[in-house]
Amino acid sequence: MPDPQVPSPAAVSVADFEGLAARVLPAATREFVAGGSGSETTLRLNRAALDSVTLVPRVLAGVEAADPACRLVGAAAGMPVVVAPMAYQRLVHPDGELALARAAAAAGVPYVISTLSSYPLEEIAKVAPSWFQLYWLRDRAMIESLVDRAEESGCGALMVTVDVPVMGRRLRDVRNAFALPPDVGAANLVGARTEAHTGVPGLSAVAAHTASAFEPAVSWRDLEWLKSRTDLPLLVKGVLDPRDAVKAVQIGADGIVVSNHGGRQLDGAVASINALPPIVDAVGKECSVLLDSGIRSGTDVLRALALGASAVLVGRPLLWALAVDACGNAFDLLRRELADAMLLAGCANVAAVARLTTGRA
Repeated sequence: MPDPQVPSPAAVSVADFEGLAARVLPAATREFVAGGSGSETTLRLNRAALDSVTLVPRVLAGVEAADPACRLVGAAAGMPVVVAPMAYQRLVHPDGELALARAAAAAGVPYVISTLSSYPLEEIAKVAPSWFQLYWLRDRAMIESLVDRAEESGCGALMVTVDVPVMGRRLRDVRNAFALPPDVGAANLVGARTEAHTGVPGLSAVAAHTASAFEPAVSWRDLEWLKSRTDLPLLVKGVLDPRDAVKAVQIGADGIVVSNHGGRQLDGAVASINALPPIVDAVGKECSVLLDSGIRSGTDVLRALALGASAVLVGRPLLWALAVDACGNAFDLLRRELADAMLLAGCANVAAVARLTTGRA
């Protein structure tokens, strides 16, 4: 566990927080957050693909200032950014999800509570406007309980993650025999102490836990049941094929999250930013389309918006900032980076970004 008293050195970009967090986090924890699956091809591809997206700025637009405010799932947001669902945030800071959620609330962006959060969803929902992310569990009664709890806690949307029939083979965790410390667990689940706490050489304890808890054979029929079970807006996270996006909309999804799980599931999967335009073409007029995986700057947000995304989910950079007690600074920098990029591109607001021309380097 990092020392929360370690002062945060100055960061001048969102990307700086990774290096700062490396100074305070144990190596195995750092690798758990940073790592991808397999040979980490998709992890690297996400970044390379984003860097290859070029923007053609408009000039003489008469824009004095850019305003990144928008609406997401029917609610006002300070910028088109959502905090991605991330498990076990107390690994990097004792206040974990509570600290990051408070900072998200101050920044005016939605916070997505993970099924595997290390604080109960009710406590997190009290400190920030939140959505709830659902992993499909073998225990159907537990799924119903989590959905009910999310509704009762005032969560504004339900985000079901559909790309984890099993956890991708994350070799850094296998080599480290990574296991959760005794004081960090899945606070939303019955029996917070699980296989995830028992280190075994040559195995990831976290992967062992998900193998026992998650249902691998989840299907479209299950998603139909979930849609009938809740009145919350439903977002489907982990979609990369336009055919799956169309099917999700037919079932009643209110949003699609184009995501390869940050390179942590199928190694060799398409970069999320490359999968985005075909999905926008297929369903963008029928529902919101968000992008996840690889976002590291305000310019990346602008790239995603220009390619048709309604918003992006940001994950690892915010965990790095959490580790050094700098969540508020991270949101401030991200908003400043986005506003500057919009102004340089000649866009006064988020709606204007859709008119930008994009290409590939």
